[in-house]
Amino acid sequence: MPRLSATLDVDVPFFDVDAMDIVWHGHYVKYFELARCALLERIDYNYPQMKASGIEWPVVDLRIRYPRPARFNQRLQVRATLTDWESRLRIAYEVVDAESGARLTRGHTVQVPVDMASGKRLPHCPDALLTRLENVT
Repeated sequence: MPRLSATLDVDVPFFDVDAMDIVWHGHYVKYFELARCALLERIDYNYPQMKASGIEWPVVDLRIRYPRPARFNQRLQVRATLTDWESRLRIAYEVVDAESGARLTRGHTVQVPVDMASGKRLPHCPDALLTRLENVT
């Protein structure tokens, strides 16, 4: 299966910038989450479907690099790409300036499958996700 991704536009709101008029570093996690939800929607396995399948997917690792700052009212494109799904979900993110295409931020998250009933981590990707990934064109 080719890498699955989703891209969305975000206009930086005033309340996301700090005293230096740049996006406060913690808000990039919110932008990543918006893109992650768009990606999960593409395979019909967003948080409600995860919960219905009895599997929760806590984030166990988050990494971000900030080569350039984003600023108030700047239009960003945030792309989330599924890069690993065998025993975890690893999603890579890239934030670029929508006008120039210049990369501003990149990072990734790792989520692991946990059975909600037992609280135990699963050693492999659950069928609820694999079935959906197989049906993606």
